[in-house]
Amino acid sequence: MEQQSNHIETLFEKAGDYLETRIEITKLKTAEKSSDVISSLVTRLILITFFSFILIMLNIGLGLYLGSMLGKSYYGFFVLTGFYLIIGTLFYLFRNKWIREPISNVIIKKIAK
Repeated sequence: MEQQSNHIETLFEKAGDYLETRIEITKLKTAEKSSDVISSLVTRLILITFFSFILIMLNIGLGLYLGSMLGKSYYGFFVLTGFYLIIGTLFYLFRNKWIREPISNVIIKKIAK
């Protein structure tokens, strides 16, 4: 009888160790996936910021150039504003297909990896 209770105690100890190990593995996998997703997003945010500055400078130059071609400097900026209004409207109309779905897919792929 005593030997049987020793086996049961050993079995419970091993089951407890197994459960603790599984919990630790899950924590580590979650931390790895979270850090992968966050680092990917931060990298993309830095690149977007960098290219935004380039785009702003390019637009200022283009606005001034178009303005000199049209006679008044602010005309060039009005033309660019109209162009970006059209582009913005298109992005708004297709925001789910062009923005939301690709970003969701990237995040899901990173998490499922």
